Amino acid sequence: MSQAHTARDWITANLADLIALHDVPGAQVAVLVDGEVVDVAAGVVNKATGVPATDKAVFQIGSITKVWTATLVQQLVNEGLLDLDRPVREYLPEFAADDDEGASAAITTRQLLSHTCGLEGDRFTDTGTNDDAIERYVGTLADAVQLFPPGERFSYCNSGFVLLGRIVEVLRREPYNAALRRHLIAPLGLSHVSTHAGEAVLQLAAIGHIGPDVRPAPVYGLPASAAPAGATLAMSARSLLGFVRMHLTDPAFDAMREPQVPVPGLAALGDHWGLGWMLWECPGGSVIGHDGGTIGQYAFLRIVPAAGVAVVVLTNGGNAPALFRAVGGHLLRELAGVQLPEPPRVPSEPAPIDARRAAGSYRDALVDLDLAVHDDGSASLTTTPRTAESRLLFGDGRTARLVRLDEDRLIAVEERAGRHEVYALAGADSEGRALYLHSGRAALRTGA
Repeated sequence: MSQAHTARDWITANLADLIALHDVPGAQVAVLVDGEVVDVAAGVVNKATGVPATDKAVFQIGSITKVWTATLVQQLVNEGLLDLDRPVREYLPEFAADDDEGASAAITTRQLLSHTCGLEGDRFTDTGTNDDAIERYVGTLADAVQLFPPGERFSYCNSGFVLLGRIVEVLRREPYNAALRRHLIAPLGLSHVSTHAGEAVLQLAAIGHIGPDVRPAPVYGLPASAAPAGATLAMSARSLLGFVRMHLTDPAFDAMREPQVPVPGLAALGDHWGLGWMLWECPGGSVIGHDGGTIGQYAFLRIVPAAGVAVVVLTNGGNAPALFRAVGGHLLRELAGVQLPEPPRVPSEPAPIDARRAAGSYRDALVDLDLAVHDDGSASLTTTPRTAESRLLFGDGRTARLVRLDEDRLIAVEERAGRHEVYALAGADSEGRALYLHSGRAALRTGA
C-alpha cells in the first residue's frame, strides 16, 4: 500500500473522533506525498444548518493567503517588473504613514514580505467591496503608527500585505482578485477556490464558529480591503495543495524560502520568516508553512520540501490548534520523519517576573494591553479590544495570568485557543523597561 493510501486510511479512521474531541464543527485534511494527493472531510460546514462538510467545501485559509500574495510578488520579480529592495513609494507614490522620521519613505517590498517594515499591522479598515477597495485602503494608512525603523525587527503586519496587494494591482493593471485568478488559480487548474464572498456562496462554504460554545459567527469574514492579507480567500484543502505543488516543483520560487529575519521566541510563528513563508528547523528536517485565522475559521499548512510532503488542515472553529497538532503532527512524523516543535510549557516553579522591565501599558492596532506584576512574581495581562474585529476575537476583553518562561519571555498559565500564549519582552528604553510586548505583533509601550 502506498504512503498516500496509508495516510488516507488513518485520516478516515480518526478525523471524526478527533474533531469531536476538540469541539471542531468541521474539517478537511489533505496530504501530498509521493506526488499523490489524498483528502478527507468530516463534520459540518455550519452547525446551524447541519450540512455535512465534504472534500469540495471551501474553507477560508486566512493568512495562508499571504503566501499567495507573496507568490504574485515573486512572479513580478522573476519577470523583472519589481525590485524587492527599492522603496515601496517607487511603486506606490501615494503611500505614507504617520511618522516623523520619514520611515515610510524608506520601507521596501522585501521588508513588507518579511514583516520587518515596522508599520502598525492590524488595521482592518473597511473600504467597501468594489475593485478599488485596496487602493482606497492605502489612503487610510496616513495615521498608521510607525512602531520602529524599517528592518529593525520582526512584527507581523497585515497592513503591509495589503500594500503588497496594491503593488500587484498597479504593476498588473488589474484588481487583486483578478490577478489571483489570472496568474495562479487558472494556470494551476484549481476548481474549488473563491476569492470573495460572492463566489463562496456559489460553492459549499464553511462558516466560522466562535466563542466557548462554538456558535456560528455573525459575519462571514473580514473586510474585502484586507484580501491580500487573508480576509477573503477560501478553498478546499486539495486546491491548496495544488498551489503547494507548484512551489515544490518550480525553482523560480525557491528564493521565497530563504530566511530573512528571526522570530522572537514564538514557536507558533516559526524560527525565522522568509518572503511570505514561516520557517522552522525541526527534528528530522526543515519545514515551511503558514497558519491562517479569520472570524472563526483556522487553517494550517506545513511542507517538508526535502521529502516532497505537505499537510493541510482546514477548520471552522473550536480548538483547531489542538486538532492540527494531533493530525498534522502524526502525518508529518509518519510520512516525512519530522517532529513538529513542542509548544512551550508553563514552568512548574517559575522565577519571578522583573516588574521594572515588564510592567506597564502597551498598545497595538487591535487591543490595549495592561501588564501588572504582582508581589508573588506572577503578572496579570488585561486585554481590551479597540475595534469591532477585535471584539469578535476577544469579546469585551479578558485578563490572563502570566508567569516567567525565561529571561525574555512570559507565558499564560491557562490555555487559549489550544495553546499557552507566549509574550516576548523586546527592546529597552533609557530606564531599562521593555519597549514592546511582543506576541507576534510588537505592541508598543505607552505608559509605566
